[in-house]
Amino acid sequence: MTELFSHATFWLALAVLATALAYHLRVSMALMEICVGVVAGTIIEHYLGANFLHTDSDWLRFLAAIGAVLLTFLAGAELEPSHLKAKFKEISFVGLVGFFAPFLGCTAIAYYLLGWDSKASWLAGVALSTTSMAVVYAVMLETGLNRTEFGKGILGACFVNDLGTVVALGLLFAPFTYKTIVFIGVTVAVLAVLPLFTKKVIHRYAFRTAAIRTKWVLLVLFGLGALALWSGSEAVLPAYLAGMVLAGTASQDHLWVRRVRTLTIGLLTPFYFIRAGTLVSLPSIVIAPLAFFVLLGGKVATKIFGLYPAILGFRKDRKERWYYTLLMSTGLTFGTISALYGFSHNIIDRAQYSFLVAVVIASAVVPTMIANFAFMPKHLIPEPVEVKVVTPEEAEEEESIQDE
Repeated sequence: MTELFSHATFWLALAVLATALAYHLRVSMALMEICVGVVAGTIIEHYLGANFLHTDSDWLRFLAAIGAVLLTFLAGAELEPSHLKAKFKEISFVGLVGFFAPFLGCTAIAYYLLGWDSKASWLAGVALSTTSMAVVYAVMLETGLNRTEFGKGILGACFVNDLGTVVALGLLFAPFTYKTIVFIGVTVAVLAVLPLFTKKVIHRYAFRTAAIRTKWVLLVLFGLGALALWSGSEAVLPAYLAGMVLAGTASQDHLWVRRVRTLTIGLLTPFYFIRAGTLVSLPSIVIAPLAFFVLLGGKVATKIFGLYPAILGFRKDRKERWYYTLLMSTGLTFGTISALYGFSHNIIDRAQYSFLVAVVIASAVVPTMIANFAFMPKHLIPEPVEVKVVTPEEAEEEESIQDE
């Protein structure tokens, strides 16, 4: 047990370092955790050996898996159904183009230009087809664009884009057997009744028993995740769909969502992102940098050439179109999840995994910086909301007036 606590202390020290660096450099925390993992993994492997970090230990893999599942669930629960319905045509068209253009384009690049085999090429297409909901949502919050119809359209398109990635990952690489049929049938049945049962649980117990909502959601996610792994699929796949069907319920309880987000980002996802970074082999990228630049250029170019004409029909302002396009060109969470899935299931080797994760990291930084620097639609940013600070004396006086 002493050894476990010592290892956990070391990993959390890396998480604290990544958080501090992310704050000072003003970049995504998840992005910085991956970068810290890459650097720490390279240095420690060179001087202390590959087994020092214990990246394949059961406890670490379990915590990392829980982090990925909860983060995926929160991404699915981020959008309210009303937003999806109001801009259905825009988000469905832009989201599908945002998925298919890099999916097909990057698959072809990996197969024909880099000489990867067919399975590795399809995996590359899946990993590089994503749009980072984490990065885009963070930018929306910082600018206030999440409160505008423009920002809601971008978030909705990200949702459809990532949903395409999740479905493609499952259809292409999960073995189709009777277990798959059982998994699909049970998942559909559970998701169909999940909103109703969740409302009943909340109504009956939420205000009488502590944390029943979190325990109930974890029960569902763990159960569906176990079923997915049993069928040969990945635990994150049903988590995204579960978040989607519970988005309406989650939107009515922002305090609970913030608590789950704190638990996920504060404790669990650092193990996932830092571990994903430690699996990257920097020497492989240094030896063959051309593959990195080819894949990065392919991802960004296919996104831009596919998305810009698609967005043209919905946004007339030039800055709005480019800002929309560049944010949709980012990648992070689902890209690393897809790459790690391929590496864990021997679809790609470590060098290919390193190229994909490095490209995903670069795509989270470069398009976002260009979008914020050159194409920020400042005319759409809402005015800051004035919050009136009420002193205890004023609150007591107002309460006494209401009582009268």
